[in-house]
Amino acid sequence: MARPAGFLPPSATPAAALVLWSRGLRAFADGFVSLLLPLYLTRIGYDPFQVGSVLTATLLGSAVATLLVGTLAHRLELRLALLGAAILMAATGLGFAGVENFWPLLIVAAVGTLNPSTGDVSLFLPLEHALLAHAVADRDRTAMFARYSFAGSLVGAVGSLAAALPQFAVDMAGLDLTAAIKGMFVLYALIGAANWIIYQRLPRRHETGTAAPSAPLTQSRGIVMKLAALFSLDAFGGGLFVQSLLALWLFQRFGLSIAAASAIFFWSNLAAAVSYMAATRLAARIGLINTMVFTHLPSNVCIMLVPFAPSLAIAIALIVVRSLLSQMDVPTRTSYVMAVVTPPERPAAAGMTAVPRSLAGALGPLLGGWMLGLSPFGWPLVLGGVLKAVYDLALLAAFRSVKPPEEN
Repeated sequence: MARPAGFLPPSATPAAALVLWSRGLRAFADGFVSLLLPLYLTRIGYDPFQVGSVLTATLLGSAVATLLVGTLAHRLELRLALLGAAILMAATGLGFAGVENFWPLLIVAAVGTLNPSTGDVSLFLPLEHALLAHAVADRDRTAMFARYSFAGSLVGAVGSLAAALPQFAVDMAGLDLTAAIKGMFVLYALIGAANWIIYQRLPRRHETGTAAPSAPLTQSRGIVMKLAALFSLDAFGGGLFVQSLLALWLFQRFGLSIAAASAIFFWSNLAAAVSYMAATRLAARIGLINTMVFTHLPSNVCIMLVPFAPSLAIAIALIVVRSLLSQMDVPTRTSYVMAVVTPPERPAAAGMTAVPRSLAGALGPLLGGWMLGLSPFGWPLVLGGVLKAVYDLALLAAFRSVKPPEEN
């Protein structure tokens, strides 16, 4: 498989290129699934609370899987763990294509890899982060994570456009819309199989010449626990309006078609992709923590204003502006965690910061779906934006003086 020449940092190994290919494929699948999932669930008779329950199950299951990965990361061979995750992804797609009853589908959602959000929240995340942290020199770490996030957001934007394919199949071939959406879940399964093929090409043990063996958290436990608590607050706020719920609100509030929604999220994800690349240069100038806070805070004001928008055009403008700012903290946050722990602790730190985020984020869709069932106003966006703004200010207060080695 070709290396993305000129795109990866100079010190990146071939394993980094493989991870980027895998991330792109998963992002494409997440892009269409996150939009089609709420439409599919409402078409088979689910109310907003049930939709939120399924979304919560997907995030809660990912959290449990990530917890296991984080706990056992120092014992796992990353390649084998990623191969297992790819098999689970394929099984998840087939499960959603074949199951309609609520409780069995809830189980499939809980044990599977389906992602209702714009970011990667699955058990792939800590595994790939730990691998990438060792796949580049420390000086290129932030740039590597920015490219990882950029690839995911850019291809995810294309995946959002692909969400219109079922409607196209209905218009052109007269297929039933529900059956056409099920076909997209089969495509999701095939992408999981493609990821399995990619992971087969990874080295059997990814180690740098001087890297120490992976270890559980010891000396870095305190700072990781503090970061995990703050990240959880941010994730809970974001969980109230994950992309699937935001799409559901747009369907209800403005009567959007799936084709129109796919176009909106294409542009918002494209805006997020642009922001990832800007994050590297900005972090080099003002530092990782300042980049995380001073780009994230105004984005949260934007999402709080969306329910008050008097027209669809203004709502879309606020969503896109938010996307231009809200994701700059993703590569910088990951780079910061990897920088403030020792290299052997990186796999465990990646898992231990991802798990609380996933657990807290899993509660959000349940509450958000319940709130949308009570009122069409968009209260989940307001509450979520407020909580995420509180996270920004708390992070700045707690960690502004805790700088990684390269900023000292």
